[in-house]
Amino acid sequence: RKFDLRVYVLVTSYVPLKAWLYRDGFARFSGTRFSLSSIDDQCILLTLGLSPHTDVHLTNVAVQKTAPDYDPEKGCKWQLQKLRRYLTAKHGAETVETLFRDIDNIFIRSLQSVQKVFINDKHCFELYGYDILLDEDLKPWLIEVNASPSLTASSQEDYEMKYRLLEDTLNVVDMEGRLSGREKRVGGYDLMWNDGPVYREDFSLDSLGSTCFTANTHLGCVNDRKKHLGQLKAFSGQKRA
Repeated sequence: RKFDLRVYVLVTSYVPLKAWLYRDGFARFSGTRFSLSSIDDQCILLTLGLSPHTDVHLTNVAVQKTAPDYDPEKGCKWQLQKLRRYLTAKHGAETVETLFRDIDNIFIRSLQSVQKVFINDKHCFELYGYDILLDEDLKPWLIEVNASPSLTASSQEDYEMKYRLLEDTLNVVDMEGRLSGREKRVGGYDLMWNDGPVYREDFSLDSLGSTCFTANTHLGCVNDRKKHLGQLKAFSGQKRA
């Protein structure tokens, strides 16, 4: 079945560029299995003036829920943690690490391409929804970047994920001024660019000359956000004391 990824990127500044990547996201699957013969079927329907079965090709929930057998609780979504485990089991950890590193580069290159044309206001932030397609060689392709990603929940699991996303977005924006500004992680968000690449603690010096960098990102990894937020709260309390 066709599927794509929805991933969330938070930009808190364009000049200098400061971008955060959320650990959670989801893969959206079409409800109908795709085959090359289905392309011919779509062409015949269009020729006859009939509506094609768009649920074969489009993964949007708005399209999928029009299918007669759509189940809102079962849905057509996998959390990214589940997808990453599946891909690792099928293709190996090294291949999957390369895939997610390539996805990191899509985020950074796309933001850099518009950095100079966006109005930079220190009182604003942007939450983007990236839609990414994986081909049969596990090469990621950017479909589009949504400036106003839907936060409507299609299931209880979807609701909980988006609730955490919004809560952590406000934690990063930090209107209360509780953070130091030097954090590399806040809840489920990891800082991947801060006027330059932000590296993982275990990055290799050999990667510095590469066009790809080992970013401080953990897309599809464990999101122990509550534990981390508790540590941040305890640390900020010690500073005030």
